[in-house]
Amino acid sequence: MNGEESAVSGLLAARASASDKRKAFRAGLSSDRIVRLPGAFNPLTAKLIQEIGFEGVYVSGAVVAADLALPDIGLTTLTEVATRAQQIARVTDLPTLVDADTGFGEPMSAARTVTILEDAGLAGLHLEDQVNPKRCGHLDGKAVVPVDEAVRRLRAAVAARRDPDFVICARTDAAGIEGIDVAIDRAKAYADAGADLVFTEALHTAADFERFRAAVDTPLLANMTEFGKSDLIDAGTLESIGYDAVIYPVTTLRLAMFAAEEGLREIAAEGTQSGLLDRMQPRSRLYELLQYARYNDFDSGIFDFTLSRSQ
Repeated sequence: MNGEESAVSGLLAARASASDKRKAFRAGLSSDRIVRLPGAFNPLTAKLIQEIGFEGVYVSGAVVAADLALPDIGLTTLTEVATRAQQIARVTDLPTLVDADTGFGEPMSAARTVTILEDAGLAGLHLEDQVNPKRCGHLDGKAVVPVDEAVRRLRAAVAARRDPDFVICARTDAAGIEGIDVAIDRAKAYADAGADLVFTEALHTAADFERFRAAVDTPLLANMTEFGKSDLIDAGTLESIGYDAVIYPVTTLRLAMFAAEEGLREIAAEGTQSGLLDRMQPRSRLYELLQYARYNDFDSGIFDFTLSRSQ
């Protein structure tokens, strides 16, 4: 690598290739340590997730929908999800897992979804067994398709995969509708259909997670979303139960939106943001996260200023 290539490496895009990230995700799922994947609502958040030391990044369908001011009821398109997922995956060396809802159709659409998300540089996706259009997994009133229909959806997705390291995760919403035993049976059928990872939505307690782990041999993913049906179980406990991955899908968006609302209300009331400065990320920290200074190594005309301590 020459000096110019070295200077730009990791700035405009991740250093790691999509293939490397997929291999890392596979290795993580087969290790004895849980893979933690906080949700990123934009690419900058993904850079922060990597800097702090997590093992992966998650792109939530609910977050993509909310970012478009839409509810999580299957209104987003494959193009919208793939575009945001690609933007996030390209800036981080971590593997990125994306929520692909029901595959955006049946089963040929699910197959096409795999090819599009592979091309977008994702490390994997999950497909659920809800009726299309779906709804948020922690709401009541969900419905699941017959198991043979869900299996066809998964088999189509697996058949379309070109990179064998691309992870296909099967999500089942059956536990909250038909009970855990039915969800376990579905998980086994989905593993037989080629799923690499199983995600059981809306389990309630640690005992539920333990029961599922004891019954299913396939690697398992837990969803630790706030204000839902599941107890918020810490990663160490999930790891001791035997779970292989955990997602925190909406956490960063909720934190950001809470802070944004509080700040906007104060500006509306006070007419200034001066009282909010100690609750803001300063310019210097933003520039550090963006690696502004390293851009100077590539082109001194880009970064030709200094920041004061107060910035």
